[in-house]
Amino acid sequence: MFRLAGVDLYLHWSWFVVAMIEISQRRGSYQSLTFNVLEYLALFVIVLLHEMGHSLACRSVGGKADEIVLWPLGGVAYVAPPQRPGATLWSIAAGPLVNVVLFFVLLGLLILGRTVGWAETEPDLLLFLRAVYYVNFGLLVFNLLPIYPLDGGQVLRSLLWFVLGRARSLMAASIIGFAGVAGLFLAAWWLQSLWIGIIALFILSNCWRGLQHARLLARADRLPRRDGFKCPGCHASPPIGTWWACSQCRKPFDPFETLAVCPHCGAQFETTRCLDCGETHPVSTWLIPPPPAA
Repeated sequence: MFRLAGVDLYLHWSWFVVAMIEISQRRGSYQSLTFNVLEYLALFVIVLLHEMGHSLACRSVGGKADEIVLWPLGGVAYVAPPQRPGATLWSIAAGPLVNVVLFFVLLGLLILGRTVGWAETEPDLLLFLRAVYYVNFGLLVFNLLPIYPLDGGQVLRSLLWFVLGRARSLMAASIIGFAGVAGLFLAAWWLQSLWIGIIALFILSNCWRGLQHARLLARADRLPRRDGFKCPGCHASPPIGTWWACSQCRKPFDPFETLAVCPHCGAQFETTRCLDCGETHPVSTWLIPPPPAA
């Protein structure tokens, strides 16, 4: 759709379909249909601001965040913070913090509206503010549920990271997420809600991917590490072994053993990807300078 603060914003086509359904179902809530449209646009703005909070916070700690996709069930900010628990915690927590700020702003407007008599003079406006207030509050509460990959689950994972480490914290958060998914499926059945069922399926798939990723991270943490090199981004030493593949001949090799030259086809590489954080850096920046002479 457009680019905001260096972040590309995409809107899934299904958003328009759901918007038409929701607006038509809410017909009659206001005296004017205009407020039905504004209500759904307000949801769009709230979700956008929430995701922008993630993106800008991620950038503030040196991470990468340049894409947001909005779809009917919410939004996804594609953020890649540095692989440190503090940086990840701030990148995730910033989204709900935006909703906290909006909570007080909307509450203040509601109090103002009731004080000046909008219930009599502008009833649609007051109903609109009340609806947006509850939408923002509902999104805040739902996102703070400790169910991975919701924000609450990722905040829990970041806090556990300080104590358990990268791999075990993700595994613990994913397992807790499975318990939360079971609760969501029960709620979907009890309330006969298709939307809650769809959300539960989405979270279930992400919990499963999180568990698989945690197993890979645990395996990587057990690998022997190479002395003399360190990732400029996450400061992890690279594992010893042929874990990289040449983009020319597709054969595995260890760029830190051959100084980024493929031993099979002779291709020279200027950068190397970190297997821990996923960032790519020039090979020369991986070298740890020798300690100064005494």
